[in-house]
Amino acid sequence: MKLATFAAVVGLACTCAIAAASAAHNDDPVSAPAFDAKAAARYLDGRMDWWLHWPNAARDHETSCVSCHTALPYALARPALHSMIGDHGPSAPEQAMLAHVVKRVRMWREVEPFYPDQTRGLPKSSESRGTEAVLNAVVLSARDAAAGSTSDDTRQAFANMWPLQFTAGELKGAWAWLNFHNAPWESNESGYFGAALAALAVGTAPGYAQTPEIKDRLGLLRDYLQKTVATEPLFNRLMVLWASSKIPGLLTAEQQHAIVVAAASAQRDDGGWSTASLGSWKRNDGTALDTASDGHATGLAALALAQTGTPRSDPHLSKAIGWLARHQDPGSGRWLASSVNKQRDPESDVGKFMSDAATAYAVLALSAAR
Repeated sequence: MKLATFAAVVGLACTCAIAAASAAHNDDPVSAPAFDAKAAARYLDGRMDWWLHWPNAARDHETSCVSCHTALPYALARPALHSMIGDHGPSAPEQAMLAHVVKRVRMWREVEPFYPDQTRGLPKSSESRGTEAVLNAVVLSARDAAAGSTSDDTRQAFANMWPLQFTAGELKGAWAWLNFHNAPWESNESGYFGAALAALAVGTAPGYAQTPEIKDRLGLLRDYLQKTVATEPLFNRLMVLWASSKIPGLLTAEQQHAIVVAAASAQRDDGGWSTASLGSWKRNDGTALDTASDGHATGLAALALAQTGTPRSDPHLSKAIGWLARHQDPGSGRWLASSVNKQRDPESDVGKFMSDAATAYAVLALSAAR
């Protein structure tokens, strides 16, 4: 269901504030935002190439794991840059990443879990299987969306995913999800994030959401996502708002409305959002969270709003897109964000994980605004 503008959904109490914001920014262009797409592609390709050759990312059968901070956002965002920079197909790192995913999908019963119980402890095998099954479906659905048809490999990825969905208990409708106590993707609250990704995959694969055979499974997923959405961290709520743009009725109109209101209230005066404000997180090294606006939170919020029908002319979305257009690093082509788990050197490979996600979500938001 398409959402109205912020002015319509936030309500009369916000009308004056929004009108004031609109007046203050009535000179902002509504045309497509400018950013250096080639520089963003170079950064993302470089980081994907590094990830594929990093020993810590290596898995059995000469494959690599799909990380939520680098590989997954890359798979979602890189196709959006093809037409912008004149690509005639996937880049070399993109092809290699997709080949790893396809290989693991086809060899599902033979490949080891990302993190086996025998080396990482219970219940890491179960968590790994549930997580990977969902991530594989998301990655291949994003590829197929660009091609316009759902491939046999993507259907196999879904065939691997659905049997791992819980059909009873508190997690009924969701999947086991990796928990290394690393927010926002591998923490106590991340099972909901995983379920939102599963919905995103279903809605992104061309025509797949209408497959009769998945009706009951999709119903379980919808029930799970609706059940706790009101109490989820804003990060999870933005993810499911994005997913709801792909599957009509995934959330109720009232639930969508509430997320838009929450997003509006968390937006900073400069037009951005801070990842620190998307959850109740504390760094495990005791250092203070970075509360400034960043590319990850701003990209995700702007993307979710744009995908669910907020017009580019809306003052809140316009300010967010303007923030993104102004904050691409001219040297590296990336957008910056910092860890909510510990303080890291932003120029180290591990320290760039959050910027990998920030760059991908910024690209997705800016391409949606175009």
